[in-house]
Order: sequence, then C-alpha cells, then structure tokens
Amino acid sequence: MGIPVKLEVFEGPLDLLLHLIEKSKIDIYDIPIVEITAQYMDYIHDMPKEDLNIMSEFLVMAATLLDIKCKMLLPKEVNEDGEEEDPRRELVEQLLQYKMFKYVAYELKDRQHNADQILFKTPGIPEEVMEYVEPVDIDLLLGDLTLKQLNQAFQDIMKRKEDKIDPVRSKFGKIEKEEIPLPVKLSYVEDYARTHHKFSFRRLLEEQKSKMHIVVTFLAILELMKLGTIRAEQEETCGEIMIRSLI
Repeated sequence: MGIPVKLEVFEGPLDLLLHLIEKSKIDIYDIPIVEITAQYMDYIHDMPKEDLNIMSEFLVMAATLLDIKCKMLLPKEVNEDGEEEDPRRELVEQLLQYKMFKYVAYELKDRQHNADQILFKTPGIPEEVMEYVEPVDIDLLLGDLTLKQLNQAFQDIMKRKEDKIDPVRSKFGKIEKEEIPLPVKLSYVEDYARTHHKFSFRRLLEEQKSKMHIVVTFLAILELMKLGTIRAEQEETCGEIMIRSLI
C-alpha cells in the first residue's frame, strides 16, 4: 500500500510555476512558455504518483501549459479591437492573484505570531475615577445667551413647519406616530458637530424633516450642552445663535 505524500515545498501547480518563474528571474508578464513548460514537466515526472488528487492538479496545469505552448506556435488571434490576444494572459492573471494571496497569508501569519507574544494589562484605574464626570458650568457655556432666546428660536422654526402644512391634504390619510429615540438624535447632533465644528442653531433645526424631529433635536442640543460636548454662542444681542463643537 502506497504512503500518501504531501509536497512540502509546493502546495499546488501555481505555487510550482511561481517558484520556477522567480528562480529563473523571469518577467511574469512575459513568460517564456517553452522553457517553463519543460521545467514543469521535469518536476512532475519526478513526483510521487501515489496521491492521485495532488497528481491530477499538476497534470491539469501541464495540459494547460501545453495548450498555451501550441497556441504560441500558431498565428496570433486578433480581438474585436484589432489587438493581438496573448494566450498567456489568463495564466498570468492567475499567477498574480495567487502571489497576492500567498504574501497576504505570510503577513497574517507573522501578525499572528507577533500577537502571541503580546500581553495586555488589565486596567488599574479605580472605579470612582472611571465614573467621575467633570462638572459643567452651564452659565459659562451659554455666555450671554438665555434659555428664553433658545426657546424663541425653537418656536420660530416650529411655526414655520406649521405654516407649510397643507390644510386640505393634511386631513387625508392615516397619521402614524413617529418614534424618534433621543439617543439616536444625540448621536446625530454629535456627528453633525464633529463635521461642521461651528454651525447655526436655527439652520440645524430647519434641516429637520418634521416637528417631532425638531423637538427631539432641540432636546438633544440641550443635553449635549449640559454634558459639555457643545457650546452656544451669540456675538450680538438678537444675533444668530451659533453652536460650537467642543469634541
């Protein structure tokens, strides 16, 4: 009974071809197919024949190389664009893809090996320090602004939304309750603040698509001001209220 043999150097026909190309310092885009086919055939003649699964893979590639070799001896075919087709093109693409995955596998293996040598220390910060939240001075954040001014801007936007409602068509259809979680709006305003850094309080509310969105956005702004994530500014009395990001 034959003993199954696993190739220790070459994991498959593409691995063998890549080795022969690199060993002979051949340009992968211009493979001398006659020379490579001869070297390849010499190798598979010396391969152990017991494992038919492995052997069959190499024989399929041998047939492919011989087919390409025959096509190279014939007049070159021309495609629809009038360009000569290279019989080696598909093989070159397979080799390049295989080479990419092979070296990515090496990189991942190195990272796995390096990760085994890394130890992580558990956090040593006391729980009371982790839970500490720096107090926020609301008066400092608001400056010359008052909640009355913020509320007035909010009411102006709400009135504009009401004025846009069609008094006839609004009576048709079924009105569904719109659920807008406050945590979702908190994330939305935080992302908006990171992107715009400084923006108009009125403009932000005007961009909301419904009254419910305006209400929850307004609550989110107040909550983020309380947490010290954003700050409201007004350069002059009755001027535009601006929101500045502190993150």
